[in-house]
Amino acid sequence: MKAAKLYSFNDIRIEDVPVPEVGSRDALIKTKACGICSGDVMPWYIEKKAPLVIGHEPAGEIIELGKDLNSLNSLNGLNSSFKVGDRVFVHHHAPCMDCKYCKRGDYVQCETWRATKIIPGGISEYILIPEINLRNDTLKLPENISYEDGTLVEPAACVVKSLKRANIKNGDTILIIGLGVMGQMHVLLAREFGAKKIIAADMVRFRLDKALEFGADYVIDVSKEDMTEKIKDLTDGMMADIVIAGPNNADVMKQGIEAASCGGTVIFFTPAKPGEILILDPNYLYFRDINIVTSYSCGPDDTKNALHFIRQGVVSADKIVTHRFSIDDTEKAYRLTAEAKNSLKCVIVL
Repeated sequence: MKAAKLYSFNDIRIEDVPVPEVGSRDALIKTKACGICSGDVMPWYIEKKAPLVIGHEPAGEIIELGKDLNSLNSLNGLNSSFKVGDRVFVHHHAPCMDCKYCKRGDYVQCETWRATKIIPGGISEYILIPEINLRNDTLKLPENISYEDGTLVEPAACVVKSLKRANIKNGDTILIIGLGVMGQMHVLLAREFGAKKIIAADMVRFRLDKALEFGADYVIDVSKEDMTEKIKDLTDGMMADIVIAGPNNADVMKQGIEAASCGGTVIFFTPAKPGEILILDPNYLYFRDINIVTSYSCGPDDTKNALHFIRQGVVSADKIVTHRFSIDDTEKAYRLTAEAKNSLKCVIVL
């Protein structure tokens, strides 16, 4: 079968690899579509994992179930209704659901979550879903959701987690910095969590216009305007109650803190580049009661919430997916995503 393997940021090859063998409690899906994540195009982040089959946002059809799943009505809590022909989303990580972190809802800190994976990766013609992924973070796609919609479950779930952690109060003003696909999904979902005024900031006109189309009340072109001063103007000096700092840049994180109101919350949605240091005056945070909250990936509760919003049409491939490619053109899709200009979501359609 074909799979897209990354050896370095500038070296992606389409290779012929074996179809994975299905264990007695695993499932095999025929991949129908897989998104390319903004994290996939951060060189420092992806190259430390190389070589690897890239992509972790797949949706597909179950074509084979392990013999135990065919013969048992249930298996340690596994949803026994999975059957050949089911259309599914699968998360590339799955928690154990039993450890201290899982019981607190901090699924991404679970050792099992960090160790699990789909085989060989998302951009491949077939994918093995190990038992634990099948049991703890695989969801059936409702009939009204396409495979391309299904590729949005994982990234939308990361946004759901971010907005949950932001603890938005009804009537809050939210500033979203960075309007790639994740920023746009923050725009689409912010009102679902109680935001009243949505302000979006970027330097690409295409993305600023998309944010307005998706419901932002105001946009700030940071290539032409001082973001902090503009936020003062738009909020009568009160600043933003919630700030989503999207880009992987410590300077943006600092700007996000400066744009936050007293009692506000700043979400660090993406890690900074290795070696970057964020220097803060602790008293600036303390006397203004500004909260800094991180939001890394997502858990099973978030994927279920995300699927709900996709089913309701709040987030959809029709809105978000701007470019579609065949698996043979994966590198083109990768480069377009890395450019971060006149595109939002690139999806590989198999």
